[in-house]
Amino acid sequence: MIDTTTYDGLIFDLDGTLWDSTQTIADAWNAAIAQFDFVDTTLTREDIRGIAGMAYDAIYEKLFPGISAEKRRELQQTAAKMELEYLHHKGGELYPALKETLESLQHKYKLFIVSNCQSGYIEAFLQYYSLQPYFTDIACYGDQSLPKSENIRAVVQRNNLQNPVYIGDTQGDYDASQGAQVPFILASYGFGEVQAEVPRISSLSDLQQLVKAEV
Repeated sequence: MIDTTTYDGLIFDLDGTLWDSTQTIADAWNAAIAQFDFVDTTLTREDIRGIAGMAYDAIYEKLFPGISAEKRRELQQTAAKMELEYLHHKGGELYPALKETLESLQHKYKLFIVSNCQSGYIEAFLQYYSLQPYFTDIACYGDQSLPKSENIRAVVQRNNLQNPVYIGDTQGDYDASQGAQVPFILASYGFGEVQAEVPRISSLSDLQQLVKAEV
């Protein structure tokens, strides 16, 4: 049994764990698609949910398998730029009690974000909601094209964490935590499911009791 009172760092996934930006992303990517005549697809927020947690490059291979790699890169570059623009202007949907939970947790734990997103995505989340003061460090796939397990490990090493935990919502998040040899907590309200016996939270506010944060 893990002694949850000894955690010294809480590392969060972003999509499906801290917020839901699927509608904003779908709108941005559809606006990008409309600029090209070699793809005729309309994405929904359910489509975006279906690729949550995947490495950013792999997403486009899954969503647009019928176009050449060169055209896919062109579309990806345009969509990535529009995604950040939309997020800076529209944000996403924060999960309930996010700020209150972060406020409570930060008094006892260092907080981090590790995501498989593009560079600038975590920053857009933090800036739109003025959440920068709550987090000590962040890492994402887009910075160095590293898998999530390596980015979790990098955050652990950079911040000299002795007993961190990763909080995510998909099987990929769980697999990454295992690859980084970091315990895992499932955000069961998110986009996915995990085929393993792990601690679970049904809302962000549950995390305070689970890790015995001081309120």
